[in-house]
Parts: sequence; structure tokens; C-alpha cells
Amino acid sequence: MTESGLRIEPRVQGLSEQQRGAFAGLPVAALSDCMGRCTGTMNLVPRHGSTPLVGNAVTVRTRPGDNLMIHKAFALLQAGDVLVVDGGGACDNALVGDLMMQMAQRQRMAGFVIDGAVRDVAAFRHAGFPCYSRGVTHRGPHKDGPGEINTVVTIDGMVVFPGDLIVADADGVLSIRPDDAAGVLERAIRHVEKEKAFSAAVANDAVDRAWVDARIASLRGGRP
Repeated sequence: MTESGLRIEPRVQGLSEQQRGAFAGLPVAALSDCMGRCTGTMNLVPRHGSTPLVGNAVTVRTRPGDNLMIHKAFALLQAGDVLVVDGGGACDNALVGDLMMQMAQRQRMAGFVIDGAVRDVAAFRHAGFPCYSRGVTHRGPHKDGPGEINTVVTIDGMVVFPGDLIVADADGVLSIRPDDAAGVLERAIRHVEKEKAFSAAVANDAVDRAWVDARIASLRGGRP
């Protein structure tokens, strides 16, 4: 369906379960460090506790406070998918809540990323079902449209394409293009090992700070 404002595009497959599993346990901070430190969300908060999130993006753009197209998207969602909703950052009306969480669990979805508000946060915490949102409100959604499914969206300034890999933890949410995933993964694994080595140096009072003076000297034009 190609009508602007009511566009519904096919689901994009994204990474396999095995490929996604390779990212499990990697901190978002480490991944972010390997992606230029200039992407990812800053204002979305986990509403479920500490369970991390890894899955493929199914995107929805909706009018603020309206979840008609979110309901429609459930017909396309598969196990391991993340429902990524561009609600314009509006928090006057919740876009998902407990009942939609139950449907998502039934379909073995990975979680929700909502640039808008959610409700029933106690249910999300109790279930531990990954849900990241900009806000919380008890006020329910409208169901009038318009909206689009599986088009490019913007989530808290982060561009998300359908099929992108979504990785999230207590620090925030990242979107990784499938073609970039292998390279990001390789660099992030090395980065984590480097941080482990630094932690070991801290524990042994063996931190090398020579680079700090070298950096200051370079800023001074080579002068100590």
C-alpha cells in the first residue's frame, strides 16, 4: 500500500536469530563507542527493569497519541522483532500498555521502543518485558490514524530503518544497520576486552596516564 499517511510496507527480515544473539551481553555504551559516539537515544527510559533488548525493527510512524497503525503492525510482527514507534515524542496519550504487552509476549516479540508515552508500567516491571519510552501517562490512545508501517522513522533524533538491529539497555537505545552489524560487533568485542584490561590495571594500581600529558602537550602545540 503506497498512499502517503497510510503506507504499509512489507516487513524487512533483518538479521537472523544467530546473528542477533552475538550482540547479547554487549553494553550499549561499548557499541556506541564503536559507532562514533554520535547516535542513539538520550531521552528514552526503560520501564521494565534491567532486562536488555536485542531484536529487529518493525517501524511505525503514527499521529501523536494514536495507536491504530500500531495495532495493524501486530499482523506483521514475528518472534524477535522490536516494535519501534515514532510518536513524535508526544506524551499526552499512551501508545501501548499492558494488553498490547500481552499480545507482544504471545508473539514472542523482543520488546517496544516508543518515542512517546506508555502506561501500565507496573505490568512491564512485573513481566520484565523490555519497553523503552519517552514518557508515562495513564491517558489512553486514540484510534483514528493516520500512520505508516515499515517506513523510515526518527526516534529521539535517531534514524531507524525497517529491519535495523535494535540494541538497548539501561543506558539507552541504539539502531544498527544490518550491513554494519558485523563490523560494529567485531570492534565492540575488542573494545570490551580493552576495558577489561583497564579494569585489571586499576585493580593493580598500574594505570598508565602518560597519554593524558601527551594529549595536553599536543593541545599546547608540543609544549609540556
